[in-house]
Amino acid sequence: MSLSLRFAAGSHTGMIRDHNEDSGYAGPRLLAIADGMGGQAAGEVASSEVIYTLVPLDDDIPGSDVLTSLGDSVQRANERLRSMVAEEPRLDGMGTTLTALLWTGQRLGLAHVGDSRAYLLRDGELTQITQDHTWVQRLVDEGRITEEEATTHPQRSLLMRALGSADHIEADLSIREVRPHDRYLLCSDGLSGVVSHETLRDTLAAFQPPEETIRELIELALRGGGPDNVTCIVADVLDIDAQEGDTLARQLYDRPQVVGAVADSQALRSGGEPGSPTPASRAASLGRPAAPPPLDPPTGVFGTAFTDGDFVATRERRRPWKLAAVIGLSLAVLGAGLFAAYRWTQTQYYIAPNGTHVALYRGLSQDLGPISLSSIERDYPNIELEHLPAFQRNRVEETISPSSLEDAERTLADLGRQAETCRLLAEHSEAQEQDQGAEGGQGDAEGGTSEDTPPGGAEQSNEPETQQTEDPNSPSDPETPDESGEGDRDRPTEEPDAETDPGSTTPPLDPDQREMAKQCGT
Repeated sequence: MSLSLRFAAGSHTGMIRDHNEDSGYAGPRLLAIADGMGGQAAGEVASSEVIYTLVPLDDDIPGSDVLTSLGDSVQRANERLRSMVAEEPRLDGMGTTLTALLWTGQRLGLAHVGDSRAYLLRDGELTQITQDHTWVQRLVDEGRITEEEATTHPQRSLLMRALGSADHIEADLSIREVRPHDRYLLCSDGLSGVVSHETLRDTLAAFQPPEETIRELIELALRGGGPDNVTCIVADVLDIDAQEGDTLARQLYDRPQVVGAVADSQALRSGGEPGSPTPASRAASLGRPAAPPPLDPPTGVFGTAFTDGDFVATRERRRPWKLAAVIGLSLAVLGAGLFAAYRWTQTQYYIAPNGTHVALYRGLSQDLGPISLSSIERDYPNIELEHLPAFQRNRVEETISPSSLEDAERTLADLGRQAETCRLLAEHSEAQEQDQGAEGGQGDAEGGTSEDTPPGGAEQSNEPETQQTEDPNSPSDPETPDESGEGDRDRPTEEPDAETDPGSTTPPLDPDQREMAKQCGT
């Protein structure tokens, strides 16, 4: 079985940036993408210089030396960037990512630094085979945020590792076994940061020729806003022995494709002054001698540098009925999404005030402009806010979000018992105050007759006082306590019951309500 690569590369500046800092190289043995950074021209210099350093690997390399060759080349590229900064201080701060695949004929060596990515499509499943060296990815690995949160995190572009950032860079190096029909994608974050994983999989799984796939991927990134440079390489692993005819074999020539910042220096490559080539012009001049071109379409050394016009023309060729079908489908999907969202809101409940009492609402507590997203499911006028303790009243006013309808019913039952307990306690206290006021008034009225009472406190009688003598032989009354009070010594003392004692300070309550009564007034 004889395996070979069919590849294509493409790049676009994007919709926001005014120049391209990405560089890409696709050859019969080497596939590499570098995403430069540093502002002004520094990013372009960094990415093209790294590609220039790696391009010599696009020669026959023994399988046992793949990782060694990749690792040494990465370190040389890093040292080159550091020395350039030392020689030219205005380049301080420049750096670049690097993701490269080195083909041996049966296996692929992988080198990776930064947040550019490599993917493998095998048997319909798309797998990211590199790990981003970013702060956000570290948070995901530590379980502090989710993959979904990482896509919108404000620090998602903060790199933890990049070529040119330190004297020594540790690259991720690995060997991958290949199979016929494997499809590889290398891309900068201008594509992976805009287009979802599922869309990438569906586009690659269509197995259009690599150049057409590249065009479609870049167009997807531009439709997503194109906030950054977009560069990608698609390579298919093919079994040459299994192909019929020689058409495919004629397409499998060894002509490299250079895209991005390296390809932008084509003018310098053809007309630059000898002896003073820029890093970009040196990288652009690395194309091998041209082999017989493929039948259709022709592909030059500089790959495919897409412009806005390439995609505008594609859109203009669409037929009206196709546009109408896309719009109709979009509206149908939007309607289905809105309906699903509405159905979901109808499974949500919350407890909140309805005037001076409590109610159970179905839906969400927020409003969408003039549209209310909730309605009253059940009203509870017996649970008045004034009878709830302050902390529970505050909870209701801030809305209570139960986990289910059953949870809401349990919460409302507790609130109802609490409100009833506090109401009984308040009414009992009010009745006691009224009784005490009435007794005070009666006492004042009786006090008005004291003027007719002699100072001794009782009326004096002119009748002689009769002294009653007790017969010492008469038996004592067993119910009459003795003077020492010993008759009551063994009799238990009964405490007044709150439920029966009219002088109690609490109303008749069951044990649970007595516990709740402690919270009333807090």
